[in-house]
Parts: sequence; structure tokens; C-alpha cells
Amino acid sequence: MNKVHPNVASAAAAEAEAAAAATSAVTPAVGEEKGEAVALTVWRRSLLFNGKGFTVFDCKGNLVYRVESYTGGSPREIVLMDADGHGLLTIRRKKLSFADEWLIYDGDAAATPSSAAAPPKRFTARRHLSLRPTRSLAHLSPARAPAGPAPSCRYDVEGSYAGRSLDVFASSGGSGAGGEQRRRVAAVCQKEAAVGPDVFRLVVEPGFDPALAMAVVILLEQMHAS
Repeated sequence: MNKVHPNVASAAAAEAEAAAAATSAVTPAVGEEKGEAVALTVWRRSLLFNGKGFTVFDCKGNLVYRVESYTGGSPREIVLMDADGHGLLTIRRKKLSFADEWLIYDGDAAATPSSAAAPPKRFTARRHLSLRPTRSLAHLSPARAPAGPAPSCRYDVEGSYAGRSLDVFASSGGSGAGGEQRRRVAAVCQKEAAVGPDVFRLVVEPGFDPALAMAVVILLEQMHAS
């Protein structure tokens, strides 16, 4: 995948700055001083003209992440980039799967030379399927390490992506004496200001990777669009 560093024209830049200004005006730095959480504003639009994707700002209006898609529909592979265009995570829809399934890799998987080793796979994500009404949306299972047991921690996504109201829970442990432990690590919610569904807030708890939290948002966008 070719990367295009956005040479943003004035109109797109003005709109991006307006979204960032709305962020700083209505979204305080959640726990920034206390170290409790990180608040990001997600803008469901690419900085490139006619490009679909996401642009993510921190509470000060600084560009943190971006996603740019150059094809219509639901592309099979999407790269989450930092502000400079470096690939952080690749979200790839799995082919020939009986269930809706995606794979998450470190870095930009498409940019890896064919002669080089494949980038490490971090997670397998599956859409939750049920005939009954449920809040469950998706499940992320960590990749099994070579010649070793699979890590015990997994992530469950619950809520409503269309309503921009959902939680990401980390579950670890099992049926032993301690039982399963479950804690919320990230949440998506609507902005306090009436800025529409294309601008919303992503709150990431300490110890959880904000890039992985954004990857969950990308996954839900793909599941919702597919």
C-alpha cells in the first residue's frame, strides 16, 4: 500500500482544525494530570480529498493517528498510521472464513518485502454472532506464540457502534481459584457537543495501547460496513 502524506489544502485543513478545536473545547484531558485515562477525538474522515478513513486528535488538537482508504466499500486491508504516516497496525480481513474474521498484525503488513519474514500477528478478531439480542459485538483473541501456549488475555467489545456507545473489556484467568477477571480498558462515547456521529470520543484506560483501541474502532467500522 502506498502511503500519501497529506499535503492538506486549505479547505480540508480548516475542517480538520475545526474538529480538533471542538475536541479541545468540549473534551478535557480525561485523567491527563492524574494519569487515569487518555481521551482522543476520532473524526470519521480522511485528511485526503475523496478519501475514506479516520483522523484522530489528542485533547490538545494534535494529530495522533490516521487511516486512509483509497477504495470504495469495505477494503480487506487497512493500515493504522501515526501522524507521520508510519504503519503501526494492519487490520486484514481473513479470506475463505466461515465466520466474519479479521487478523491484526504489527506494522504495515503490505509494505513488508516478500523476502522478509511476515510481520507478527497479534490478534484474531471475530464478529459476535447470535440469534438473540445481545450487547456483544466482537471478540479479540491474542495470537498463539510459536511453540508456546496461547496468552490467556482476550478482549470483548460490547454496546452499539452505530450509537457510538461501547466498551472494550479485557478478560483474563479461568475457572481456577481466582476465577476470570474482567476490566474495562477502553470506551467509545458521543461527544458532549452536537457535532454529529462522525466525530466521537475514544477513552483509553492506563495500561492499554491506544493504537489497539483505535484498531478496535476500525474493526467495528469494517464489521458495520460489511
